[in-house]
Amino acid sequence: MYTRILVAVDGSQTSRRAFDAALALARSTGAVLQPFYVVETTPMYFEAPGYDPSVLRNRLIEEGKELGVEFAREMDAQGVKGEIVVAEASSLDDVSTAVLKAAADFNADLLVMGTHGRRGFQRLILGSVAERCVRQARLPVLLIPSAAGKSSADAETQAEA
Repeated sequence: MYTRILVAVDGSQTSRRAFDAALALARSTGAVLQPFYVVETTPMYFEAPGYDPSVLRNRLIEEGKELGVEFAREMDAQGVKGEIVVAEASSLDDVSTAVLKAAADFNADLLVMGTHGRRGFQRLILGSVAERCVRQARLPVLLIPSAAGKSSADAETQAEA
């Protein structure tokens, strides 16, 4: 039985499905739920004339706050305790490192994450935060695929696009 569940969220539909799964699991087991949002600043370190990285960083921080309000409302409605935590990744701590550190700090006994299911060239170039977390985790990791909750017709339409 799980007592402390950390769910990594980023505002995408995939992480929304992960949050919904974690919320349902926390409700059914009586676990405390901690949504964890990471502001990824590392790709902003390039120089371009007129580029102000603080604009993107500030927007990501705002998105984390907005998700916190939304998730808190949903957790309260379901009778699930917990609160969102917003952190920043750095050049030393990438997103997967930040997620695993947050899980350890929270003393989580389950980590829930969405996975976009990228393959081939996209996966090679973009990498996979979920994969790195699974490989390095010292706790169980529940991956929710991007197609979770979709009808098979919806999934086929997305695959063709």
